[in-house]
Amino acid sequence: MTTKVWAYSESSGPASEVAAAAKKIADSCGGESVCLELDELRTQVGGCHSKLLLRSEGRLGDSVETAGAAIGEAAASSVPDLILVAATRRGREVGSMLSVKLGRPCIGESFNLRLDGSSLKGDRSVYAGRVVATVSCELPAVAVVKLGAYEPSVEDGVQVVEERVGLPKARVITTGTSKKDAAKVDLRTAKVIVSGGRGFKRREDLDLLVKLAGALGGTIGCSRPLSSDLGWLGEEYHIGLTGVNVHPNLYLAVGISGQLQHVAGIKDSRVIAAINSDKDAPIFQASDYGVVGDLYQVIPAMLRLISGQA
Repeated sequence: MTTKVWAYSESSGPASEVAAAAKKIADSCGGESVCLELDELRTQVGGCHSKLLLRSEGRLGDSVETAGAAIGEAAASSVPDLILVAATRRGREVGSMLSVKLGRPCIGESFNLRLDGSSLKGDRSVYAGRVVATVSCELPAVAVVKLGAYEPSVEDGVQVVEERVGLPKARVITTGTSKKDAAKVDLRTAKVIVSGGRGFKRREDLDLLVKLAGALGGTIGCSRPLSSDLGWLGEEYHIGLTGVNVHPNLYLAVGISGQLQHVAGIKDSRVIAAINSDKDAPIFQASDYGVVGDLYQVIPAMLRLISGQA
């Protein structure tokens, strides 16, 4: 019997990555990979052996509840061996819903997913990224795929199959919607990142961060407090265990203490450097280079040095 692997995400970038994961697993066992798309959330992603387009009389893209129900209904009739969902905020919920709805085990946010006979195995970062654990479960299963773990798939021209699905009786009623601003940056592809933390005293002072990132040919990022707590930067700039995992050639942490949650998101960087006024800041333990000093003095000095005015 041919092993069938489904891949789903609501947005194109993550969908390309999870499609690549699905095809890799399917190819390893002579199986078939299938990209899922909801009618209102067409990601235009190829890379799988075929594509399944789910349509409904109502809107499938309105909520996690309807998306999970639609995919679950399709899976109940087609019975895929494995459903992969990208680890976006929405995707984590959809993966959990599918696990419960279909009565299947679910492997949380993992990479290096592979089949071993009738078992699915995957690797997960635990203890804030300090340890990699291998987890496994029996097929059929659901798995949430860690973003940044697979090279996005770009192949297209696959056969598209359409299927009608029903919608559950709504338990959540949408009374209005507002469009979220599109992310301005994808830090997962950045080669140089200059990140700021609580060491910055005012929002306006982030201009120093922007200037330094520009001088180094990179982009800015931040630790959780500047995005989630203070709202000085958007969520797409948040790097860490609950944000984005990055792997640039250079990661420069400015005014960031370096708690485990943040270090877990930068550990794959080629070079890590830090600027902090506290010589005992944990960030120095994770850094290849460090400067102990006031960022309000160090950054201007660096800018002068880079511009040749020092």
